[in-house]
Amino acid sequence: MAYDPLALEIEMSWEETFAEDMDNRGGRNRTVTVGWTVRAPHAHIIWGAPRPFEHKLPKPTSAKSVQACPAAVDFDRRHFVIPCPLDVTLKFQKQANGQLGLVDAHGEQSAVRPQGMRELLTLQPPNEWRHPERPLIQFQAPYVFVADDPCYVVQTPPYLDYFPQQRPGVQICGRFPIHIWPRPFSWAFEWYDISQPLVLKRGEPWFYVHFETETPSARVRLVETELTPELEEHIKTIADVTNFVNRSFTMFGEAQRRRPATLVKPKKA
Repeated sequence: MAYDPLALEIEMSWEETFAEDMDNRGGRNRTVTVGWTVRAPHAHIIWGAPRPFEHKLPKPTSAKSVQACPAAVDFDRRHFVIPCPLDVTLKFQKQANGQLGLVDAHGEQSAVRPQGMRELLTLQPPNEWRHPERPLIQFQAPYVFVADDPCYVVQTPPYLDYFPQQRPGVQICGRFPIHIWPRPFSWAFEWYDISQPLVLKRGEPWFYVHFETETPSARVRLVETELTPELEEHIKTIADVTNFVNRSFTMFGEAQRRRPATLVKPKKA
């Protein structure tokens, strides 16, 4: 299915018809525009555009096929895929001091230089792990999603895709309001089986995002937005606050008070 990465839209025709009867605001005419951009110091080109999730399936042979189920189709089409930026295989290895260390399994043959890996990847200190035997790693994922209407982004694993080699743990999921708190993403992974490597391949689904709006049937229009001075300043206002305070959600009210009226400015084609 061809798509324009600057204007990706979820169509909800059957659900909008239902919502129009139930919601006096009119589901049919309700569209929420969500902007995305990448906020990285360099190497912007490695961060691919979000793309709509799609199954690569043959044409259904039955009208009762799953491909024709409106509930399944609607669920799938609400998801956007964030592609993995790197080809890398990570593993844990015992160091000279007897402690476990995280290493690039490809060593000198790796596509990623050690300096680049240090910029993107952090092994969190053990006192921040959820379980003493499950290391927690975190990759920078400098995607920013922003909306001028009330909207939450939800980050999940790519659970609609099948991987022959399963990842040896679970992704940490998250949900936050992008009309108030458009912070850069990260990708956090809790490593359950440290005897197994974590294999990431460039271009494969890394994680998904989907969006929650005030009207469940609303259309979501995803566009690439300019990183305007106003958006950059608002991001700086909220970036890295967890390094200084706990419970950052308590600061949403102040962030909403400070934000400009408009932050989404779609890029021109």
